[in-house]
Amino acid sequence: MKLKKNPKADLTRNSSLYFAIGLCAILFISWQAIEWKTYKKSYAYEALNIDDDDDEEVPITEQLKTPPPPPPPPAPEIIEVVEDEEEVEETIIESTETDQEEIVEEVEVMEEELDVDVPFAIIEDVPLFPGCERVPKSERRKCFQEKIQRHISRNFRYPEIAQQMGIQGRVYVNFVIAKDGSITNIRMRGPDKNLEKEAARIIGKLPNMTPGKQRGRPVRVPFSIPITFRLQ
Repeated sequence: MKLKKNPKADLTRNSSLYFAIGLCAILFISWQAIEWKTYKKSYAYEALNIDDDDDEEVPITEQLKTPPPPPPPPAPEIIEVVEDEEEVEETIIESTETDQEEIVEEVEVMEEELDVDVPFAIIEDVPLFPGCERVPKSERRKCFQEKIQRHISRNFRYPEIAQQMGIQGRVYVNFVIAKDGSITNIRMRGPDKNLEKEAARIIGKLPNMTPGKQRGRPVRVPFSIPITFRLQ
């Protein structure tokens, strides 16, 4: 049987070759499309017009200076003529100074009226504890303190109730040696009332003393001393 068509007219003979060529062409075109770059060559800008600000006109103002008001006319001077024969009254100034005797009397009266307490540390003549009369004046302060300590040690008695309760501590005692040498205004401050009561009893047994003197006058002299209560 003979073929009706010419073998050269077979279109499917080179179809695979044509397909490969077409695929390569499509890939090349796609690559070129992806890599293609474009640039904008036209530029636009807006310039700042500086001349507009320079053209602004500033109004010129003129400052008017007002002259100061003229000074007032001077007042006319009135000259009063006084005759030389006119008598002038003399003012008599009386002296207000007082005599020395009056000053001394006023000072003495003021000193008598003053009634103040003079501390033991600054008083001129300290109170004299019995037995310190013959001691030199410079050592009377030391003698007074020694006699007070000896009096406390001789009359010291620890309260039994404080011993049972185990109470101990220091009691601060303040008292005043009056103008007549007696002991007054006894005050205590301590950790327990029983100890305070015992401290008041000891100070209350102090003998009468020669009162302290300031400027030769008897004065009240406050004195303070601590009494220690300690259990052995």
